[in-house]
Amino acid sequence: MATAIAKADDRVSVEHEHAARIGHVSKSFSGPTGSQLVLDDITLDVAPGEFVTLLGASGCGKSTLLNLVAGLDRPTAGSIETPGGRPALMFQEHALFPWLTAGKNIELALRLRGVAKSERRTEAERLLELVRLGGAYGKRVHELSGGMRQRVAMARALAQDSRLLLMDEPFAALDAITRDVLHDELTRIWRETNVSVLFVTHNVREAVRLAQRVVLLSSRPGRIAREWTVDIEQPRRIEDTAVAELSVEITEELRGEIRRHGQH
Repeated sequence: MATAIAKADDRVSVEHEHAARIGHVSKSFSGPTGSQLVLDDITLDVAPGEFVTLLGASGCGKSTLLNLVAGLDRPTAGSIETPGGRPALMFQEHALFPWLTAGKNIELALRLRGVAKSERRTEAERLLELVRLGGAYGKRVHELSGGMRQRVAMARALAQDSRLLLMDEPFAALDAITRDVLHDELTRIWRETNVSVLFVTHNVREAVRLAQRVVLLSSRPGRIAREWTVDIEQPRRIEDTAVAELSVEITEELRGEIRRHGQH
């Protein structure tokens, strides 16, 4: 395993040894030309409170792996364990119900979790405060900007009270400034809640800015090609010299993977 300068994180959980344990996972899909191997022998642990980004070219199986960890599909081979319970999943699209207010979207997740009706509004408002949308409880989805919708989606994911948050390119559709702001907000929330995060992206700088560890997947099929432990003090800026330098190194490795597999 190749690493940047390693540093042990001082945030520890005694509840479980791992937030997620992925053991020798492979995934195949059937198609017109036969079975296609998408993921091949993936082994990856996510520690409690750890922030890990999955990086790779389009079609390398990042989202497939995230769906497997979420329990939306089953691996063809191998095992996946999430000892802290079912993970929460946040998509690229906000997936909010447009006929509900911001607060009611969050309350829906709370109801499904079994929170008493009398407690839901207070908890929904607390979560909106956490994502810095205090006062937005009664706003409809069409009244919210793209960044605000993703904040509500984040609050709804946190409402599931999972110790593992899965994020599938949640900021990819946002403009650069809004994405930059939400990087700061996600980092703050991660540090405040000590939730574990497994974050899928194809943006190298985003991966380096956010993560404690960057995992690069190869393509066709997806295998773990290399990992980097990121020792850059948080909060980080996307234009920081250290972020840029490590991003260049990872980008070169990613380009090599793309060339090896004939992708453009």
